[in-house]
Amino acid sequence: MLLPVNITLGVVLALLLAAAAGVSAFASLGRSRQIVLAGLRAAAQLAAVSSLIGWVVHAVAPTFAFIALMFGVAVWTAGHRVTDHRTWRWVALPIGVGVVPVVAVLLLTGLVPVRGIALIPVTGILIGGALTATVLGGRRALDELATRHGEVEAAMALGFPDRDARLEIARPAASDALLPGLDQTRTVGLVTLPGAFVGMLLGGASPVQAGAVQLFVLVALMAVQATAVATVLELVARGRLHRDGGGASAIGR
Repeated sequence: MLLPVNITLGVVLALLLAAAAGVSAFASLGRSRQIVLAGLRAAAQLAAVSSLIGWVVHAVAPTFAFIALMFGVAVWTAGHRVTDHRTWRWVALPIGVGVVPVVAVLLLTGLVPVRGIALIPVTGILIGGALTATVLGGRRALDELATRHGEVEAAMALGFPDRDARLEIARPAASDALLPGLDQTRTVGLVTLPGAFVGMLLGGASPVQAGAVQLFVLVALMAVQATAVATVLELVARGRLHRDGGGASAIGR
């Protein structure tokens, strides 16, 4: 067992959370309250999931219900990170388009069995990756359009269609959303040993098996994230996903 579940672990976690919030406050990052709430929420959610997971993984219907819950929470979280406008619901598309085909291929090829103990963690990793890429890509694209709206208008004046004008400005910024995944993949084994690798080793797998699983996770994540970023960029360019005052003719205000 990597970490003993006892009072010492609880104290250390509390100190680390306090340190994170304290550093944020000292550096005037403005995220101290969010850090504390995120830590407390994570503790509550993991406690609830830990008590339910043993029942969920042994039946198909609860497994897919749990996956649907994960997807819904991801859409809600990503959508409200990208925009406060009611168009936030569109983020369901990049997350779904990124995750569903990959999971379908894994199930159809038998690489992942239709069992909760395997399907839930794999799908959760992919949904989490799509969520992160969608948030970063969507926010960066909309921020860039808001900052450089004059260039978008100039491109339109030169005859560019609205979509193409927005795309030319937003694409480089949105593509930066892929950098965390790319860096993690490029440095795996040299800088970090990610969770899937460590978990497999702790579960008794050989280093070769653990490495194969980790490679699969990283490559699958790159496919999911690339698809999610491309889709959210297209939604922004077409004016489907925007902020207040937006619409089909918006420049990302």
